[in-house]
Amino acid sequence: MGARAAPTGRRLSIGAAVTLVIVAAAATVSIGIVRSGLDAVPIETVPDAAPSVAPAAVYVHVSGEVAEPGLYRLDDGARVVDAVSAAGGFTDAATPEGINLARLVSDGEQLHVPAEGEAPPVGTDAPGASADGTINLNTADLAALDTLPRVGPAIAQRILDWRDEHGRFTSVDDLLAVPGIGEKMLAALRDLVTV
Repeated sequence: MGARAAPTGRRLSIGAAVTLVIVAAAATVSIGIVRSGLDAVPIETVPDAAPSVAPAAVYVHVSGEVAEPGLYRLDDGARVVDAVSAAGGFTDAATPEGINLARLVSDGEQLHVPAEGEAPPVGTDAPGASADGTINLNTADLAALDTLPRVGPAIAQRILDWRDEHGRFTSVDDLLAVPGIGEKMLAALRDLVTV
């Protein structure tokens, strides 16, 4: 007798199972290909935008023996040399020795460059002097600070050193942070200085 043929239903089940395995394998391979393709695609990142902060500004009126007298906007922390440079530099008649080029300028200051033979500036043009006659702690030089009562050259130098190390005075009360200045000295100076 000959071999018996397998039932038709069983052949379909085995065929369906094989087909299902092939489809599952193809799907797994396809997913793997897609995933590896995604890994190769560079992801574009946008850096955090750092807020741009414009430097603080001071306005200085430069007059006298400079090429272009006028009002100039300078970065906070600018010095007299920067103001003179912004005004085009000295004229031939200027006396550069009449001003302290290394001194910090302050907002609203008038800087006068004297001519040869001109008397040194007094009043509001003097280094550190304000319109009301007080001494500006942020612009005064050693000589101007030394004119204050109870302040000699040593304390004046400490004020300049503090200013160089910590930046501009924001209040007259900041003088208490200067070595050698206490409450009594501050009380004596309070009406004579400004920032």
